[in-house]
Amino acid sequence: MARFHTLPVAAVDRLTDDSVALTFAVPPELREAYRYVPGQHLALRRVVDGVEVRRTYSICAPAPDPGDDGPRTLRVGVRLVDGGAFSTYALKEVNIGDELEVMTPAGRFTLDPAPGMYAAVVGGSGITPVLSIVSTLLAREPGARFCLIRSDRTAASTMFLEEVADLKDRYPERLQLVTVLSREEQQAGLPSGRLDEERLTGLLPALLKVDDVAGWFLCGPYGLVQGAERALRGLGVPRTRIHEEIFHVDSEGAPRSAAGAPAHSTVTARLDGRGGTWPVQDGESLLDAVLRNRPDAPYACKGGVCGTCRAFLVSGEVRMDRNFALEPEETEAGYVLACQSHPATEKVELDFDR
Repeated sequence: MARFHTLPVAAVDRLTDDSVALTFAVPPELREAYRYVPGQHLALRRVVDGVEVRRTYSICAPAPDPGDDGPRTLRVGVRLVDGGAFSTYALKEVNIGDELEVMTPAGRFTLDPAPGMYAAVVGGSGITPVLSIVSTLLAREPGARFCLIRSDRTAASTMFLEEVADLKDRYPERLQLVTVLSREEQQAGLPSGRLDEERLTGLLPALLKVDDVAGWFLCGPYGLVQGAERALRGLGVPRTRIHEEIFHVDSEGAPRSAAGAPAHSTVTARLDGRGGTWPVQDGESLLDAVLRNRPDAPYACKGGVCGTCRAFLVSGEVRMDRNFALEPEETEAGYVLACQSHPATEKVELDFDR
């Protein structure tokens, strides 16, 4: 089960005018609990005006070797969001020595390092988990190569510019780096403009042999990720080779399911070895129903993006408003996002421990 612990801030590094990297120190007794695989994220928690606020940020550092005793530090990238309760705090108020509540790592947008060719299409802060994936892969697997295609507004707004450049210098033969700026012309490289489905359909086969790529990692805003997926599927890439993580979803841009709920519903949930049954109030999600009785239920974003609240549907039926975190094989196996699930039968049973 995911757990929150209070960790001290060891470093605050300004990346751009609107982004920062926060590094947390991990004490020896918690290093195993915070062991992570490349691509995972952390949920940070604080209370604002009496209301608990949680936000999820991807780990951007290489993962510790399996034989190590766990990470000594955790580094995440935070980009400012207009009106963001947590991102504004991170950029303007957090200092070295401050203590924040940090959840243990979660997420399945990951890569177990193995030989082969891999590629990513990222936009903006979507570089954050991919930076961990690339740096870990190239360090551990001499037989691995990676093509990184990244889109940013301008050079000045590009997160982890130096870190990616250092990787390119360290692995010049194994890391192919392609940068596209949407609002600024470059002296060399590709013309400016957005990376949409049409452009990627022509660009990707020109950069590499699409069929040779063992895994594609798409991360960033909803429009970019969806366009990249459609381009790859149109080029014949199997769905099983495409991995996605959405960072930003416009409220109008993503579909929601619409169906009525039974008049009286209950949810039975097993969590950390203990179970209970509670009523589901009209219009609330299964996660909110569980949280009213079990505040330790896992969640981070409540937007169907991070996957922290994933649970196994033991019995009953649910409808999910959105799903940007679970792979098709996970939903087929019976997993749902509790934050987006509403009862479609009078009784629903979830297991958070599976």
